[in-house]
Amino acid sequence: MRVAGTMLLVRIFIKETDQFQGRPLYLALLESLKRGGVRGGTALRGIAGFGAHSGLHTDRILRLTHDLPVVVEAVDTDENIHAVLPELEGMIDSGLITFEHVQVIRYAHPNQKKHS
Repeated sequence: MRVAGTMLLVRIFIKETDQFQGRPLYLALLESLKRGGVRGGTALRGIAGFGAHSGLHTDRILRLTHDLPVVVEAVDTDENIHAVLPELEGMIDSGLITFEHVQVIRYAHPNQKKHS
């Protein structure tokens, strides 16, 4: 399925050590997005960041931490993102969820033929 046009981007900012039912939260969030029919998602590990408690987390050698920021992102229709949102919110004890509308230029599986 080829998709283009205005879509909704959800970003979920959490910490690498956050857990949900004994598993990494970022994996649980991605699995929830997938079960909810969202077309795709990605977890990105940050090199530095701070949040509501203002503690700076960094990967610098002198301040090595295993609690780096993680951002889980997914892009899909407003309806698909909003349908899974209550489950996502229920999984997060501490973090930030944002939305923004984005213009999708191309989203297609590599085996799909391009139209000229």
